Amino acid sequence: MAEEPQGAWSEEAVDHFVRRQRIAARDGAAISWFHAANSKARAAEAAASDVHMIEADVLLRRGKGGNGVPIMAHPPETDSDNTLQEWLKEIVNTNKGIKLDFKSLEAVRPSMELLEHVKQHLRRPVWINADILPGPNGDNAVVDAKGFLDTVTSFFPNVTLSLGWTTGWHPDKHNKGYDWMMVKEMAQICNALSQPVTFPVRAALVRQSIRELCWLIQQSDRYSLTVWTGKEDVYSVEDLLYIRENFDKSRVYYDILEPQNSEFKKAIGIE
Repeated sequence: MAEEPQGAWSEEAVDHFVRRQRIAARDGAAISWFHAANSKARAAEAAASDVHMIEADVLLRRGKGGNGVPIMAHPPETDSDNTLQEWLKEIVNTNKGIKLDFKSLEAVRPSMELLEHVKQHLRRPVWINADILPGPNGDNAVVDAKGFLDTVTSFFPNVTLSLGWTTGWHPDKHNKGYDWMMVKEMAQICNALSQPVTFPVRAALVRQSIRELCWLIQQSDRYSLTVWTGKEDVYSVEDLLYIRENFDKSRVYYDILEPQNSEFKKAIGIE
């Protein structure tokens, strides 16, 4: 891949943070995350923290006086004390990368317009995320893949795309992982793209999908995984170590919760 200009949105996050001397090596596990930085208080806490990447969720405000303004909230919430415009104003003044997660197509265009206004001040990783395919136990609606990709790339042809599957996890049954049909459908969609793509995968479902996910990220050197977890999911540090052993360290990011996050970092010697 051609050398990216510094601060370009198509630069891999590991490369950006190594170059800025904020991590020592090209290791996705060294990159720390602040998850669901949606409210004004959470966004301020994230901005003041020492994380590398801030993740937040974008919806359109509904109802009387909503005017279709992009706000920072995760379903089932429908309102927020924070708009995307205010959120960007806060985060632009930090040195942190961002991941914006979209649950509906209608929020994407007005959000890209706001992002365009601050683009020159965001010389760091910017990831745009949506679940575009149904995945294991997934019953939430997907965001239309073509509509999402066309809209995002019409504004930002080089932005890093985070493209996932809807998933579910049930404590009292065997949870199937990502199957061949799911990864092949994703590969087909991404084959036509030219920018970096990271695939968000649910920690509790990865171990049973190692072959499929190894195959998927071998399809292009532009691909990576981002391991995430639901609040109630049961998974072990051993599961995370198993993931680490099976993939190139520079190509897996870990946006996971405590206590596993600290235990995992301790186990691999990253404090």
